[in-house]
Amino acid sequence: MRTATVHIDLNALVDNYGIIKSMAPYSKVLAVLKANGYGHGLVRIAKALPQADAFGVARIEEALELRTAGVIKPIVLLEGVFDDADIAILAANNLQTIVHTNEQLNAILSADIDRPLKVWLKIDTGMHRLGIAPSQFNEFYSALSKSDNVHDDLVLMSHFSCADDLNNQTTSQQFAIFEQLTQQLSNPRSIANSAGICGWQQSHCDWIRPGLMLYGVSPLIGKSSQNIGLKPVMTLQSSVIAIQQVKKGETVGYGAAWQCQENTFIGVIAIGYGDGYPRHASNGTPVLLNGRRVPLAGRVSMDMITVDLGADCQDKIGDIATLWGAELPVEEVATYATTIPYELLCNITRRVKYI
Repeated sequence: MRTATVHIDLNALVDNYGIIKSMAPYSKVLAVLKANGYGHGLVRIAKALPQADAFGVARIEEALELRTAGVIKPIVLLEGVFDDADIAILAANNLQTIVHTNEQLNAILSADIDRPLKVWLKIDTGMHRLGIAPSQFNEFYSALSKSDNVHDDLVLMSHFSCADDLNNQTTSQQFAIFEQLTQQLSNPRSIANSAGICGWQQSHCDWIRPGLMLYGVSPLIGKSSQNIGLKPVMTLQSSVIAIQQVKKGETVGYGAAWQCQENTFIGVIAIGYGDGYPRHASNGTPVLLNGRRVPLAGRVSMDMITVDLGADCQDKIGDIATLWGAELPVEEVATYATTIPYELLCNITRRVKYI
């Protein structure tokens, strides 16, 4: 009998990469692998994508894990460095970094290193999270361009805040600011995330930065992964460990949060929030079992969920249940759990077995 298991389909990953390249054939690809490859396995995903031009991670520890595993592709720290001492580590391990603060700029300019760093200068065009203000651009650009510590191939970048919504004009406004600052320069440029790649072709520029769509999840509001041609890379499964007969009026689970409307059978599946299944998934959240969807019935526990199998139940202990995958998109489960697919993919816990 199987407990919580994640199946990773690396062929689907490669197919998704092909879809991305077909959308932006003239752009280089920075494949985003942060948060353990969106829960899919940092090293596993990197080694399955030798065709990527570079990898993006959030923390220096992730970059060093890739280097230790023998990954030699360019790696970019998408949040930059947090400590001046990290500059020497970047140089020693041939890592690239984003610059988005005065502190990071000064650390690089004053560092004692024997080889120039490859730097990506991040401009805040309206996300108001990371990035220098447009009014600071000339100062930062000049300082980095003149420094012997910075490689000549300085990349200029920004990040969209609303590209998932094709009706939101914020994206056009952000791109206009980015164009105004950078289009007259010969430096390579990057602004398109997954949603930018899918929905805003004019933003592809020299580098694209796919994250979510690499893993087979739609980055656009109102469009499914199937609409875009993407294939889910992760399938989360477990098995039925008990079947209980429940009578009309009886309740199931903590807080008696679900009441039976007619006689039925309840299936208990060995997965819960201790495995990363969302605690706030509501009654009715679908689970795929024996070719049909059965609804969540009662609160998610640490190690178990309960589903309504119906009065004519033919299911058996040991049957495999799919929590999300190709036939049950993670986007749909996320909607029932009032969250986003990113969180579900990233929240898989250590005790879950990967295949």
